[in-house]
Amino acid sequence: MCGIVGYTGAADAVPFLLEGLSRLEYRGYDSAGIAVVRNGRLEWRKAVGNVSALAAEVRANPLQGSPGISHTRWATHGEVTMENAHPHFDASGRLALVHNGVVENHRELRAELEERGHRFVSKTDSEVLARLIGDAFDGGDGDSLRDAVASSLSRAKGSFAVGVVHADAGGAMVAARRGSPLVAGFGDSGHFIASDPGALSGWVGEVVYLDDGEAALLDGKEFRVSRISPVNTTVSVASATPRAPVEPGLGGFSHYMEKEIHEQPESLREAMRGRLDVEEGTARLAGFGCAPEAIRAWEELILASCGSSFHAALAGEYIIESLARIPVECEYAGEFRYRNSPMEGGAAVFALSQSGETADTLAAVRESRRRGFPVFGITNNTRSSLARETAGGIDLRAGPEIGVAATKTFTSQVTILCMLGLMLGRMRDMERKEGEVVLKALSGLPDLVAATLQTGEAVRAIAEKYAHSQSFLFFGRQAHFPVALEGALKLKEVSYISTCAHPSAELKHGVIALVNESTPSVFIAPRDGLFEKNLGNIEEVRARRGPVIAIGTEGDTELGSICDDVILVPDAPPFLAPILTVVPLQLLAYHIAVLLGCDVDKPRNLAKSVTVE
Repeated sequence: MCGIVGYTGAADAVPFLLEGLSRLEYRGYDSAGIAVVRNGRLEWRKAVGNVSALAAEVRANPLQGSPGISHTRWATHGEVTMENAHPHFDASGRLALVHNGVVENHRELRAELEERGHRFVSKTDSEVLARLIGDAFDGGDGDSLRDAVASSLSRAKGSFAVGVVHADAGGAMVAARRGSPLVAGFGDSGHFIASDPGALSGWVGEVVYLDDGEAALLDGKEFRVSRISPVNTTVSVASATPRAPVEPGLGGFSHYMEKEIHEQPESLREAMRGRLDVEEGTARLAGFGCAPEAIRAWEELILASCGSSFHAALAGEYIIESLARIPVECEYAGEFRYRNSPMEGGAAVFALSQSGETADTLAAVRESRRRGFPVFGITNNTRSSLARETAGGIDLRAGPEIGVAATKTFTSQVTILCMLGLMLGRMRDMERKEGEVVLKALSGLPDLVAATLQTGEAVRAIAEKYAHSQSFLFFGRQAHFPVALEGALKLKEVSYISTCAHPSAELKHGVIALVNESTPSVFIAPRDGLFEKNLGNIEEVRARRGPVIAIGTEGDTELGSICDDVILVPDAPPFLAPILTVVPLQLLAYHIAVLLGCDVDKPRNLAKSVTVE
């Protein structure tokens, strides 16, 4: 979850490190720190809070040097304190380390080091790595430091990405990864490492993605890679990718979350660009790496994911089954590898992760591969671990999403699953004319989302009315139940209000005990085959004086007669309606959080990419 940036070269590292951290702040912002080598000494600065606090500390107490490493922390082990902030140091104080991930056997390693006389400064698992590497380094050049990193990390269980510098190793910087993402970048001013290539925009001509189990030595002149375990010095060839994309600005919006909500018409156009085959009445989703006959042989789909991606998968379950008539099961990725879930031989696994680095989802991928099933990824990062570890997959093409709360990536995922359902349906028993109807609806989706965004002012007025509620209930039926889950998640993520979501039919099975005059109930109630059922549930809430906010279909007049507040979205077929009904819920969460003074783009305790279990 945390952000890493490192630099080695002839220039001063500090400006690069501070700017790079600011670009990665969405990955972690409990504390931040920086360490550089200057004239054979290690100097560092730390601050509790965001990168601006660290920048202020550097202005007050300047430092410069190269190489250097830096970090934004999302706390896992130990509270948010200066002692627990990165970088961490070895016993000599001449080695500095930054670390993403979790060392699962840190207690055993800590106990061993304490028996050898080490006295720890922090409560973190990261300091254990710093001290292990420091003990293993016996002086010398960058190769010696790389070997010390490799031998030490071979003893660590869990996931990690690390950057290491040592005052005695000259301009050498060592990077290594297992499970957590890490890239190396090469530019005119020097060599870089980062946990996300977006941190290096404008500085590098190419980026190399380190593979799991690799350690890299960068010294400003060369780049060499070796395996972490067993230690060897064989150089592996690393592939280059184009220059990292430039991070977008706010473009007149107040927050990235607001901007990204309004980018959804364009992100959906990108998701569908070149993928709708009007002539054949189907979708063309290249990248599976298998023949059409193999795809047609799939008898079941397993969708494995976490968080908002899981909600997208749940919506996709309803959509794909209705379009393709193929069974779909959704699995929480974090539970999947710990279950002995029976899967038939004809199953195909799809892993959904916006970042492509979600630790639990990657574990589900590896378990599925171990069991011999074909595995495919759906991600917004085609150079991610998910993209590299699966047989093929589908790119969301949503563009950078800086706000921690997923918005446009969620709707892009549901849209991709719609296209997957159409493709599979046409390969099975869906008639061409039916496919053409689905295609026409998909083609018009971006305009419908743009029209839905026009509800923004009405949603803001509703937000003002309910912003100080202590809790919310969300309800929906069929594919709108996942929308209720997503709406509840968005609101709790950015406003810290307690929320829960249930299928509308579950209201009388216990949930109705929570209904009272101060708890708003949000019903997703479009004019579909279950509209009358939703009306009955709404009446039950109203009978107990519970305020009701309803998301309905344009032209509806019944909801307004029984609900306190109504937001109407354009009419759409059932397989696309969830993409429209979620938009007002995104806006509602955003406006309530702003009214409450919350940090919308960087909610407390959350980070964009969940790279540890």
